Amino acid sequence: MKTKIWIALIALYIVWGSTYLGIKVAIETIPPFFHGAIRFLISGLILIAWQKGAGQAMPTRKQWISTAIIGNFLLLGGNGLVSWAEQFIPSGIAALIIASVPMVLVLAEAIRPGGVKPTWQAITGLAIGFVGIFILVGPAEFSGSESKLNPFGVAALLSATVLWAAGSTYSKTADLPKSSLMTTGAEMLMGSIGLLVVSVVTGELNGWNPAEVSTRSLVGLVYLITIGSIIGFGSYIWLLQNAPISLVATYAYVNPIVAVILGYFFANEVLEPRIWLATVIIIGAVMFINSKSKPKVVKEASEAALPGKS
Repeated sequence: MKTKIWIALIALYIVWGSTYLGIKVAIETIPPFFHGAIRFLISGLILIAWQKGAGQAMPTRKQWISTAIIGNFLLLGGNGLVSWAEQFIPSGIAALIIASVPMVLVLAEAIRPGGVKPTWQAITGLAIGFVGIFILVGPAEFSGSESKLNPFGVAALLSATVLWAAGSTYSKTADLPKSSLMTTGAEMLMGSIGLLVVSVVTGELNGWNPAEVSTRSLVGLVYLITIGSIIGFGSYIWLLQNAPISLVATYAYVNPIVAVILGYFFANEVLEPRIWLATVIIIGAVMFINSKSKPKVVKEASEAALPGKS
């Protein structure tokens, strides 16, 4: 069993760490929100068909409403904004900013009625983590960086963390299917509708010619649908059922590092000293928060930190 757990965990480290690069490649010639709509429509239908064939009940009307709310918070607000932001922000930096989702979740949990209040150690971890984010996205003069990050891209990524945490917090009390994979499939399907609507309303399809989509982008999209969503989520759900949650939660520390390295080697993204410094601080803060939080909060943080990976 230990061997299977580590195989699944290593797969999760690499697969979900690579989804940020996958998004970067896919949106080179496919509009970002539209790419997300296609990705989650297909992934959602596959998961729903799989679970239906396995004998799981389809969501009730109330559950479809819940999955629509959560799916649009997570996949439109979270993943959609990540995809949009990666037009302007390196994939590795996007992954580092999104790595702060567990910190945002701790804050959301603190203000939720009946939620768990953070300990002083967790508050210390939050303060340290936000210092790391400031080093990463703050003024170039402060960090000594030679390049400036697009402020709209940074704002979109920070908004994505808040929306993802909000959707995750709402999901705790929502009426959802018993099957985690059926829930995920329904959220993907409903989220894809929201992504398509935004794609049309924002006009990103105006002038876009599907015939000009590159093979590279198509490969990226297929990778996200099959490896990123289906295999990634399959490994994740299996790990939640067969491995200690504290071990599963380590993916949140490793994924950003994998994303930074892949971005450097395959997308020619620059690795400045401030990126490595911010990486150490942000990931260290998340590890510290999880180690000092109650098991329930650690589990919820692990289950929430998924923008870009769903």
